[in-house]
Amino acid sequence: MIYLDGHSTTPLDPLVFEAMRPYFLERFGNASQGLHRYNWEAQAGLEHARTQVAALLGSHEKEIVFTGGATEANHLAILGLGSTLRERRRLRILSVKIEHASILGALELMSEQGFQVDWIQVHSDGRVDLQDLETQLNNGPEVGLVTIALANHEVGTIQEFPRISELAHAAGALVHTDAVQAVGKISFTVDSLGVDLLTLSGHKLHGPKGAGALYVRRKNPRVTLEPLLLGGGQERGLRPGTPNTPAWVGLGVACDLSRKLMTEEAIRIAELRNLLWSQLSSALSGLIRNGADTNTLPNNLNVSVEGIDGAALFGRLKRVAVSNASACLSGDRDYSQVLTELGVERNLARATLRFGLGRFTTRQEILDAVEEIVQVVNDLRRMEKNFAAQTGTSDMKGGCQS
Repeated sequence: MIYLDGHSTTPLDPLVFEAMRPYFLERFGNASQGLHRYNWEAQAGLEHARTQVAALLGSHEKEIVFTGGATEANHLAILGLGSTLRERRRLRILSVKIEHASILGALELMSEQGFQVDWIQVHSDGRVDLQDLETQLNNGPEVGLVTIALANHEVGTIQEFPRISELAHAAGALVHTDAVQAVGKISFTVDSLGVDLLTLSGHKLHGPKGAGALYVRRKNPRVTLEPLLLGGGQERGLRPGTPNTPAWVGLGVACDLSRKLMTEEAIRIAELRNLLWSQLSSALSGLIRNGADTNTLPNNLNVSVEGIDGAALFGRLKRVAVSNASACLSGDRDYSQVLTELGVERNLARATLRFGLGRFTTRQEILDAVEEIVQVVNDLRRMEKNFAAQTGTSDMKGGCQS
């Protein structure tokens, strides 16, 4: 199998696994207590991991709160601001409809709790309409929070931070970004983005699943959150419960490796991504590249294929592991909500390949993947053409009609 689904998850780096191993078998103490050597060792590992995450983000280690993943971190960032926003009498939140499901779910809950959620327009390539953002910030009820992903989880478009933060702060709003897909892929610091809250996830940068972190600015301004769970003082009182030391140690090492390898890896992976696109587009007609051509993640390629059935496409791919949308599709939807929000019709969204390259992707894998994809697409198009000839129909675009 050729793994090209890195936006969904990434394989654990063996160096991360080896760093985690002692905290399962030897340094297994409870890092939230300090009564003996086992606990001290766990505490030391946890705090070192915190400095590694902070180093990647250019923040202070006291601004890092470990979580059980990105969904929890996103919910803590948004729902945890509820009391602060009420105290400031800023009950309006701005976001975009192409956010990850964990953001949309949190915003839906905020709406049910009396907050007004309004949507910023986006261009067809996924970029936020900055003029619309500015207009909404300066008209209507005062905005308390702007939450926009740094890079889209499906089409890879990188948003125009710090301009977004500049506009939001000028209007008195806080800024949160879901940076899950961008951390470890592109270089930035929390100050260069101008954000007040930032979410990251371990398993998107060759770290462990079930490990995430939330950056919470502690000055200029100091951001105050309320915990989602109660009953303990761990993680600055924001995340009660016994620390998942092995996973968070692994997250720290994954961040450290990303910081050291990011520059050269971004160049290498972008070259492979460009090779993938050039090979596919030269061998197949009717390909549509979704998202931005520039200012996009180096590991992302999102391509819709005209003239075929999406279910048949994925059913026939045997060697290439790839997806057509986020792993967190809502309900029984089998097409990308992101793409349909960007104007792609549903049948075409179903016949979309979302490639996510990673640290272990090779040039030969790209060439082999292209070979299988081209063969499958040509076979399906030939079948569609034969079916149309036999039935007297034409222009069968693929996918079930809806």
